[in-house]
Amino acid sequence: MKKIVFFITLALLGLSGCAQNKTNGTMVKIETEMGDITVKLYDETPAHRDNFIKLAEAGFYNDLLFHRVIKEFMIQGGDPESKNAPANKQLGAGGTDYTIEAEIKPGLFHKKGALCAARQGDQVNPQKRSSGCQFYLVQGKVYKDAELDQMEQGITNQRMQKRFYQLVDERRSEIQQMQAANDNDGLKALQQQFIAQVEAEAAAQPFKFSQEARKAYTTIGGTPFLDNEYTVFGEVVEGLDVIDKIAAVECGAADRPKKDVKFKVSVLK
Repeated sequence: MKKIVFFITLALLGLSGCAQNKTNGTMVKIETEMGDITVKLYDETPAHRDNFIKLAEAGFYNDLLFHRVIKEFMIQGGDPESKNAPANKQLGAGGTDYTIEAEIKPGLFHKKGALCAARQGDQVNPQKRSSGCQFYLVQGKVYKDAELDQMEQGITNQRMQKRFYQLVDERRSEIQQMQAANDNDGLKALQQQFIAQVEAEAAAQPFKFSQEARKAYTTIGGTPFLDNEYTVFGEVVEGLDVIDKIAAVECGAADRPKKDVKFKVSVLK
């Protein structure tokens, strides 16, 4: 495996279609002027399922907007500030007074039609906790196997770098003592030890998309680069074409559609 060069000193200064049918879940309907989308909520993500049902039954989502739309990526909604929002208002910062603990499960991935929870970035949200109300539906695109191979290697490399910094942090006191003593040979030896450990761990367990995920990404498509970063808590069972219609609308600043795309959510009994 190609070595990735890390520098301890810098680290110290600087301290990221196909069936996905799970168990039977609650069905919800997202109604829009462009058509209806039927979504199954996963029982494997009970906190997100129950929260979405609670908000839908309370009418929270009625007349909100898909306020962020990016073709070949996703359509996002659920910002309470989007209700009756003036045309030039920038949206996306609204939410509830709570977040939800991440329920990121290996078998749930970002295929086209996946229902996922939006969240703040890792810099302010390292636990990857989900927004209490904002969500997105994946459109994505179809990938070739070679593209997925390259993505797997990239994710493995990112994990290697993260692991390296973890090792540096664990030995921070020792490293600082070596620096104070100008022990460059000791620092170099420790760096090589960390690199060898990181590479051995990556070789033993490199990141790989599951066969199910790879089949989905090479047929109906999706956004594989979001896997293991955001909670996936449902999937579209009818209405993928509606996602395509919404994703094709003309957008302005901050990817907000120039013509409002309203929706409401109801629970199907």
